[in-house]
Amino acid sequence: MLQLPKERLKELGADVTVREILGQPNLWRKVFKEYKTLKPEIDEFLAKLIEKYGYLRVLFTGAGSSQYVGDTVVKSLVELGDVKHFRFESIGSTDIVSAPQSTFEKETPTLLVSFARSGNSPESVAAVEIADSLLTNVYHLVITCAKDGKLAKYAKSKSNALICLLPEESNDQGFAMTGSCSSMTLFSTLTFSKENLTAKAQQVETAATLAEAIFRRENEIVQSLSEEISRVVYVGSGPLGALARELQLKILELTAGKIATVFDSSMGLRHGPKSFIDTHTAAFIFCANAAYTRQYDLDLYHEVKADGIADKITLIGQNVPEGFIYDDAAELREAYLVFPAFAFAHVVAINASILVNNTPDTPSASGTVNRVVKGVTIHSLRENEEQ
Repeated sequence: MLQLPKERLKELGADVTVREILGQPNLWRKVFKEYKTLKPEIDEFLAKLIEKYGYLRVLFTGAGSSQYVGDTVVKSLVELGDVKHFRFESIGSTDIVSAPQSTFEKETPTLLVSFARSGNSPESVAAVEIADSLLTNVYHLVITCAKDGKLAKYAKSKSNALICLLPEESNDQGFAMTGSCSSMTLFSTLTFSKENLTAKAQQVETAATLAEAIFRRENEIVQSLSEEISRVVYVGSGPLGALARELQLKILELTAGKIATVFDSSMGLRHGPKSFIDTHTAAFIFCANAAYTRQYDLDLYHEVKADGIADKITLIGQNVPEGFIYDDAAELREAYLVFPAFAFAHVVAINASILVNNTPDTPSASGTVNRVVKGVTIHSLRENEEQ
């Protein structure tokens, strides 16, 4: 699929998405270069907040895939981030806008980190505006792929905001967020991780090299799918467990729901969701590199195999005894292991889309789901408070 001629990909309605999937390794390298350029400004911005308040709530937010960026990064930063000065959390902008009373702490100094591909979704700016109106001490770090988006323009006008623009090609033109999602995940990990620059550079290059190898091994990956597959399960632990929500969404989006999906942690799947597995299910279990955590991923893999129900079961990782084993490379930390997982899952998703005769670039034939969310009414918070 990924190696088909451009004209054939256009016929399949997949050329844009394929280009954006394949472009991710080089995009990640560019993201790292951009991070190095912006690092002094970012470090100064964060240092001033620490000096002023000592301790802040760092709230990652976004809608859909942009929310799942925060969900994934939070799991990484508990290990790698500055937890002495920051309390990392992730809450969707959809939750902030609809129920700010349940998400904001008025007197707690807060850094709202907003993720957005286009920045034009109604919730993007609304979440920032509500934060400015409700919080006593609030600051904004906007990480976006679109310099002309509404969120970027809003942030530029605010004295309490810093905007970080990702490389232009991160602004996916296809329906599904692929490079945009993975690049925002990478940039935010780099921003808040305490690792030195050399260590970060090594991890990014290893992740990019592994992704390139994954794309070359597409034929192996598609063996985990068949025409009988109508359900997909994604599980993992730690950052990979959080990422599972984004990975299953790619299949749901690109197949327009023709393949049903579920996600969970490796341990959590047993608590009810495992009943989703039937004889038409492909189960993907991402394996951690942390030796202790890996035991639980392997336990679930062997359990699902022993059940003898799922049609296809694939174990994926660097340190796995069988399944899809990444090419030889230096061992990645959990925070960076998510990037080859992105690549693997994107290969699965686009092939699943073709398998069900869908068009990946424009998967929603009904038009009920759009690249930028439409039809959302942002109600006035002030008017409701006055009633």
